Amino acid sequence: MRDPLVIAVAQPLCVSHDVALNAVTHAATVRSAGARVVVFPELSLTGYELDATAITADDPRLSPIVEACAEAEASALVGAPVQGEAGRSHIATLAVDGTGSRVAYRKMWLGAAESERFAPGDGPAVYDVDGWRLGLAICKDTGVAQHAADTAALGIDAYVAGTVKSADEAARQDERARRVATDHRIWVAVASFAGSTGGGYAEAAGRSGIWRSDGAAVTQAGPETGAIARATLT
Repeated sequence: MRDPLVIAVAQPLCVSHDVALNAVTHAATVRSAGARVVVFPELSLTGYELDATAITADDPRLSPIVEACAEAEASALVGAPVQGEAGRSHIATLAVDGTGSRVAYRKMWLGAAESERFAPGDGPAVYDVDGWRLGLAICKDTGVAQHAADTAALGIDAYVAGTVKSADEAARQDERARRVATDHRIWVAVASFAGSTGGGYAEAAGRSGIWRSDGAAVTQAGPETGAIARATLT
């Protein structure tokens, strides 16, 4: 029998392009979240700035997050542009724990503007924490039924996404989460940017949340920056 998993979805204040400062904010969030896994929004380390410089998983500016994860015995799923092959970068999820950081997933379904700079990932991915299998997604992925189906086929317990949505898209974000939960009978956790994120998002939706497999929202943050919502997966 595995232990329950405490997961948190966070929407920290972000300063566009400032990876070092945002990493410090991420670290403080990990320390305060009281969770085994802390999920952050899409491109949370740079803001939704499609021209932000891509980083590598061993970027020394990530060390505050590594240290915070070690202290809190936590893992953080953070968003960043990462370097790829042939000069094409990816929108990615970095998995950070007390031992370091690695690229855990590359966004598969890109928006029109994103595809001008970034290459799509080549397949779904799972991040395992204490025997809990977390299927990873980033923003537009969550609206593509095939992505959820292919990820669920890997045998997952939860579908975990970082997103950026405008305030008037909050209802769409909720609807997608409920649909994935009920279609595949799994938990869904979504960390959604709040406040100004760059890239034309003067007011992002926030409302990060966690949904049960029956589609019911267990917990949900408001639209404000700095909010954290957490739940225990059993």
